[in-house]
Amino acid sequence: MRFRAFWCAVLLLCLALLPQAAFAAGVDLHRSVCTATLANGAGDAAVTSAPYRCGTDAATRSDAWLWLRLDASSLAELPPNWNLLVDQTRFRRIAIIVEEADRSVRATHAAGALDGHWAPGGLLKFVIPTPGRDVRGLYLGFQKIDDLSLMRKIIAAPATAAPTSDARWLLLMGLFAGTLLSALLYNLVIHAGQRNAFQRWYLLWVSVALAYGLVWTNMAAFVVPGLVGPTAVRLDFLLVGLMVAAGNMFFFALIEEGVLPRGLLIVGRATAAAGALLGFLAAADGWFPAVLTDRLLNYVIAGTGVTVALSSWIAVRRGSRVIWFYMIGWGPVIGVFLARLARNLGLLPQNDLVDKATFAALAFEALVLSLAIADRFRLMRQELEDSRQRREIDRVEAKALRLAAQTDFLTGLDNRASFQNEAHGLIARGTPFSLFLIDVDYLKDVNDRFGHAGGDALLRRIGSALAEISKALPPARVARIGGDEFAILCPGDGGPETRLAQRLEELQDENWHFLGQERPISLSVGSARYPDDAEALDLLYQNADLALYNAKRLGRARHYRYDPLQRILHDLQIEFTSDADAALLRGEFCLHYQPLVSLCTSQVEGYEALLRWNHPDHGLMRPDRFAEVLVAEKIGLRIQEHVLELALSWLREHGDRVGMLSVNFTSAQLSGPRAARRVLDRLAHHGVPPSSLCVEVTEGVMLDRAADTILATLRALHAAGVCIALDDFGTGFASLVHLRQMPVDRIKIDRSFVAGIDEHDDGGTLAIVRAIIGLGRGLGKVVVAEGIETEAQAHRLRQLGCQLGQGYLYGRPQPELVDAGPPEMAAALAHLRQADARRLRVLAG
Repeated sequence: MRFRAFWCAVLLLCLALLPQAAFAAGVDLHRSVCTATLANGAGDAAVTSAPYRCGTDAATRSDAWLWLRLDASSLAELPPNWNLLVDQTRFRRIAIIVEEADRSVRATHAAGALDGHWAPGGLLKFVIPTPGRDVRGLYLGFQKIDDLSLMRKIIAAPATAAPTSDARWLLLMGLFAGTLLSALLYNLVIHAGQRNAFQRWYLLWVSVALAYGLVWTNMAAFVVPGLVGPTAVRLDFLLVGLMVAAGNMFFFALIEEGVLPRGLLIVGRATAAAGALLGFLAAADGWFPAVLTDRLLNYVIAGTGVTVALSSWIAVRRGSRVIWFYMIGWGPVIGVFLARLARNLGLLPQNDLVDKATFAALAFEALVLSLAIADRFRLMRQELEDSRQRREIDRVEAKALRLAAQTDFLTGLDNRASFQNEAHGLIARGTPFSLFLIDVDYLKDVNDRFGHAGGDALLRRIGSALAEISKALPPARVARIGGDEFAILCPGDGGPETRLAQRLEELQDENWHFLGQERPISLSVGSARYPDDAEALDLLYQNADLALYNAKRLGRARHYRYDPLQRILHDLQIEFTSDADAALLRGEFCLHYQPLVSLCTSQVEGYEALLRWNHPDHGLMRPDRFAEVLVAEKIGLRIQEHVLELALSWLREHGDRVGMLSVNFTSAQLSGPRAARRVLDRLAHHGVPPSSLCVEVTEGVMLDRAADTILATLRALHAAGVCIALDDFGTGFASLVHLRQMPVDRIKIDRSFVAGIDEHDDGGTLAIVRAIIGLGRGLGKVVVAEGIETEAQAHRLRQLGCQLGQGYLYGRPQPELVDAGPPEMAAALAHLRQADARRLRVLAG
């Protein structure tokens, strides 16, 4: 359809450019016009005898009557009933006087009574029955005319020329109307449900251009007979203004977004609005001067042309595709506009060629712009298809991302986010379930021994095993929620929970193979139940985590069920943690001192400083009640620094009597490159020799994740003369290799071993103590036994070769140094030995 319309437009343009025979048969009377102004009611004699002025002195308008004297000498060749064709303009009444040899004939017509007095091409037609050779004078009068400068054409033509001229105009306007209607209907149908701004402006422009062509050429008079003369001219001005506005808005809406500067778009839209406004003002000749509004409208049209030309140049430079269609469509229109300007200036003769070419160019433009719209829609469809494909790709990617966001990349199990969603769903539905938290024991050791590849292989093995267990207990769900932590949601009553705990127990100590080596699987498991143990997921998770912590504390590789007492103790620890800052400021932390005694001589060889918290509500508390405070990263370190200050101050005051003072250190105090320097600086500040201080550390501190820096700190302190003691030996995981590498001066046997060495069935405790003492003496270390409470225990330790001991047998921890000389101490020890001997005899008897 578009291609047929295109060839119609080409044919229309060619038809408009054909030579015009009608002009050759007509006489141009406009060039020889002379004018005179007369009052209303002037008779024929007054008109024929009035003084007429020609050229630049001629009047162009009058509020009464403006009479035009036409050159009658050029009419000699015209037969009877010839046509006087007058360009349409605005007036109140029009009159024609034909002066014959013996009389004058006058015909007057009102502006609203011109039915039948029109011709195609925008002309008023008046039939003159007098042959041209008999016409002695020809006068054309207008009452209250706009301005004579707005009239372009006055032609005398024989009646025989009218059919040919009218046929050309009818054929031209038929093709014009058909082309514009085709473009209009095509664009009404295409994308009817989703019209864009440029399509709406195009539809308005085509509609206005079609109406303008039909009104200007008087083709509309076939339907509305009165739509000729001044009424048609007024409507033409209005339609021209709307056509300029719609065409301008269409152009700026059609150009691709972002091609034109914002300022230029604002100017273009402003000129469009000005065109619509001036078209209305030009049509209102009763209120505004006709010449002024006509000129202003032409200025706006010129400004629109400049704006569109500048915009087209920018669009071409910026690679717009649509602009080429627009420039092709506007090319003929611009050419015709220049031709009309040249005709109005008198550079070209007056004929119908320019007017016909105007409508041919408008039809051609309408068609090309319709093709531009079609191309724009093709591009939009391509963009929509590309957008659809991108959305499909995005949907697939989003699905993959959602899957990745809910899946653990290493094990393929659900991750923490998926676990939380599932748990929240169970709670929202009110479904009872058990939450199992599973921690992989000794993963750091596996990473140290086999590398992270080994650790990943272990996690995958445990993940697959847990997945098999959950499949056997549907609808249980397993997820990996942390580096070495898994979680299982087990809906149902206590039965599934029990079976799940049994299956996890069966997994314990199962061998795991990697690189030809095997190691047993060890899992610490804690569980809590909804809603029995908590009704909120966060609290349920905390309770299960407390149970997991207890499983680890009790030796790992076990399952521990949440006990409400754990929550009470945990909350109490949190309370102590929040109170610790204020307790430091109030001086509630203090030290108690317990003597270390030589088992051979019963002489006091030193003391151990033991931390106590004199709490205002809970009384005097040992560290095991507020141990979590000492683990807290900031407050724990501040408390330990406070302990060191108290110990060094006490050493400064009693150092000459106490010998060596042992102080327990945490990993936080010993980690970092300046840890050793800080301790030595404090010793120097208090004037205490390094040999008076003994740093006690547990095996857990030496095996901390910061073990390298801790070991470097201990070596630096040891090199400075500070004694190093390994506390609670035998309860941790220190190996002989660690013992050989560490700068340890003393080994302290844990009280749990000492408590059982005087029993008949000690369960191997005596052998363990004998081995520890032998190991220590063999490595040149001083061995200290903790928790000695009876003489029997002290006697057995002396026999085994233990050098030092401490415990209630020798004295409880006291806040101050007890002055007891060697005789008093010996008497007290003798009394205790006698009491223990009597107790042994009673038991033996």
